[in-house]
Amino acid sequence: MSNNINKIKNQIPIGIFVFIFIIAFSVFLYSMSSTLSFFWITGIVFGFILQRSRFCFASSIRDPYLIGSTSLTKAVLIALAITTVGFTSIKYGAYINGQTIPGQDSISPVSFATIIGGTLFGIGMVLAGGCASGVLMRTGEGFQTQMVALIFFIIGSLWGAHDFGWWHEKFISHANPIFLPDIFGWLGALTIQLLFIAFLFIIADKWESKKSGDY
Repeated sequence: MSNNINKIKNQIPIGIFVFIFIIAFSVFLYSMSSTLSFFWITGIVFGFILQRSRFCFASSIRDPYLIGSTSLTKAVLIALAITTVGFTSIKYGAYINGQTIPGQDSISPVSFATIIGGTLFGIGMVLAGGCASGVLMRTGEGFQTQMVALIFFIIGSLWGAHDFGWWHEKFISHANPIFLPDIFGWLGALTIQLLFIAFLFIIADKWESKKSGDY
């Protein structure tokens, strides 16, 4: 116990130095561009939250099957519900004011490529032990296996970018983008999505209770 306390005390000067460096580098970036400084601070905060919360999309999908825990699964579903309400509010606000709806250019068609991409990514992140956020977080912590995963993550991303034109020509361009408010209206789309997330949350909660009872 005393050894752990000594290690924590020894890390305090390092933490102070890192904090001072973060602030100093932020000021330096701000002198060139406020946007760069904002990205720097946001990235630091986001990384800190990921590390402390152990938040990982791969774990949220993998843990229910491996250890029966759905804590991260429910956390992801809550995050999706919050972002659903937030993004819908922003988009609807632009819509009723006659402005360009932000993010509309990013709505991609649902096609065969979506299924293939999702399946390959799902298999890859489970084998690697983490999704993009999980791999980056554990790489920062010094896990060597995650460093290898990060290298191949970059290689795979470059390969995907290289072949994207072929996928777009053969599959994506032949499919239609799906924007739920165009089909069900803004309130209907919001209600359907939140109900679906709530349904998944209930299933996850019952799954964990069942697994806990089995053990």
